[in-house]
Order: sequence, then structure tokens, then C-alpha cells
Amino acid sequence: MRLGRIELPQLVPKTSALSVRLQAQIQGIIIAQMSDLGQQIETIEKEIRETPYHKGTEHHIGKLRARLAKLNDKELETGTKKGGGGGYAVRKEGDATVVLIGPPSAGKSTLINKITNAESKVAPYAFTTVSVIPGMLKYKDAYIQILDVPGLIEGAREGRGRGKEVLSVARAADLLLIMTEVEKAALLPKMAIELEAAGIRIDKTAPNVKVEKKVSGGLIIHTNISQEISKETIKEVAIEFGIKNAEITINEKLTLNRLIDAFSPNRVYLPAIFVINKIDLDSHYNKTDKYAESLRISAERGEGIEDLKEAVWKKLGFIRVYLVRPDEEPGSDNPMIMKKGQTLKNLAEKIGSEFASDKKLARIWNTGARFPGQEVSLSTLVQEGMQVRFA
Repeated sequence: MRLGRIELPQLVPKTSALSVRLQAQIQGIIIAQMSDLGQQIETIEKEIRETPYHKGTEHHIGKLRARLAKLNDKELETGTKKGGGGGYAVRKEGDATVVLIGPPSAGKSTLINKITNAESKVAPYAFTTVSVIPGMLKYKDAYIQILDVPGLIEGAREGRGRGKEVLSVARAADLLLIMTEVEKAALLPKMAIELEAAGIRIDKTAPNVKVEKKVSGGLIIHTNISQEISKETIKEVAIEFGIKNAEITINEKLTLNRLIDAFSPNRVYLPAIFVINKIDLDSHYNKTDKYAESLRISAERGEGIEDLKEAVWKKLGFIRVYLVRPDEEPGSDNPMIMKKGQTLKNLAEKIGSEFASDKKLARIWNTGARFPGQEVSLSTLVQEGMQVRFA
């Protein structure tokens, strides 16, 4: 095992006194590293605050912001190591994985018990859930894995309340349910900030920037879109992320934050649904307030649960298509869950790579067919209700 420049022996029993001393040394080094990172972050943040922003300082501030983003990512990784590797190992199952994110006592356990086969512990006090509780929701023939994780609190990115482990599970999700209770609705934007700080971009697409690395030649910037950020700034940010020789093609108007995201390997882009629970506890709750776009539910009473299931289905972009075997009449006996934008080729590959290897055409009925049994190419987009027989 290697940590910094220290080589650690592999054959020392964990119970030995030497092992205990080594573990203490490791812990001390990690804490020191975190302290150094924290000091570096504070120094850079101070310099950014004290540097006036204008065209003359744009590239310098861009470089500082890129360096700050790298340090924040490194701090997140180092903090996970400090936890001794005791993260949550969760195997993804079903057609999609949805992670329930929320503060302690928001009713997440009640919700997962209501909509899945899970048995998550429910109690009227904080941190009832101390590990990941999985459950499976079946909806419109889809099997959707729901994960209830410990409550997310402010400072999660720094490791408070096992926040780093929770955020690690969230990063691997297909969809986030960001949930709080009616009396703590103001926590919704705060949780979004915690997720943003951990490199999770909610309801955003990745920057339309392509980087083709080269062995030499420096940095060449291509864009047909007028950018407010100078090419010098773009190059400074790229160099901070270790990109020194490359052709960079920019196909959107970038902000500095989007530029940093384009080069950072730590970013994930996830859809999310914001949920306010326990609406039955506040009869005067104003449904037209600034959280009007969030879903209102009462997990305890079952209010709004069907609307929530439908919202999950739509946010995942799911559709159902039905396979028709050679000896069958078209029907709805063999559903397959696909996503909007996928093709019949994707459907064949989902059945199996060997099955898809020799398929060139398909016949379709119902949705998308001009006439029953229309023969189409595998580049045809799947649609909800489409019935498919591969030729």
C-alpha cells in the first residue's frame, strides 16, 4: 500500500502493535493532508474575493477557480480515505436506480416502505437510517430500485453525518429524489448546494465541449460561438486540469463555471425531483410559494404517491415497447423498458449482443407504424406502446 511517499508493509497483522502505530501514522498523514488542502482552499478563496474582476484579471481568476475546483475534488477524495474505506457498497438492480436524498426525519423511510418492498426503520428522531436500505418499486412493468440513505446535512461534502458516503451513492444514481418535510422546505435549495459542491449537477446537461488530446502542438481552440471568456482564460483553465496539448472544440456559449465543468472528471449530471413530505401536518401550507415546482406528498397517508410514481417514470424518460415472437400475434405480453431517444437497435442489444448481431430489420405494429406489420430499419426510434418483431 502506498500513501504519499511512505511504503507500508503488506504482511503486518492488523492486530499487531506495529500495525496499530502504522494506522495511527496513516490517519495523522491524511488529517495533515486535509489541513493543507483546507489552507490552500482558504487562501485561493481569499485571493478570488480580493481580486477585482475585469478583462485584465479574467484569466487569472479563471486559473484560480479551476485550481479551487481541483482542490475541492481532492478534498472530497481525501476525506473518503479518512473514513477508512467504510463506504456503502450497493449493487444496482432493475431498470434504474433512484436515491432518496433528504435531511434526517424527512420521512424517507416511510416513503420507501410505502412504495417498495423495503423494510426501512421508521422513528420520530434523526438518523434512524444508518446504512443504505434498498427497495424495489414496480411501476408500469418497470422495476425501479429505490435507495434510502442516511440523512443529508449541511457540511456533508466535508464528511459530516457520513455525508461523503451518502454523496458517493447519490453520484451513481439514475435519478435523485430530493426530499424534505413541509416545515423544513427551505432546506431544498441548501441540499442542492451540497450536491452541487460535490460535483453533482442537477437537471443540467454536460457542457458541449470536445477535447481531442494530442502529443504536442499546444492548445488550439475552435468555436463558432462568440464567447465572453477569452481564449487565454480557456487555455489557462485547461492547463490547470493537465490539458496541455489538445484541440478543444466549444459548441455552446460558456460561463466560467461551465468551462471548469467541461474539464473536470469529477462532474456527474443527474435529473432530480424535489419532494415536500408531511403536507398533512400543515393545513395552511401555501402551494403557490417559491417551491411550487416541487411535488407535495404525505407518505404517511399515501397522498400524492401515484403522482410521485408517474413523475419518476417521466423523469427517467421511460417508455414501454412489446416484443412479438415469430409465432405470436402482436400484443402486450412481453414488455421491455426503454428510454426516449433509443432505437430498435438499442432494443435488440438489450435482449442480447448475440441476438442483435445478425438483426437488420424489424416489423412494427401499433404506435409508430404507418400500417400493421410495417418493415423498418433498426435506426427507427422506439415509441411508447410500439410492438416489435425482429426479422
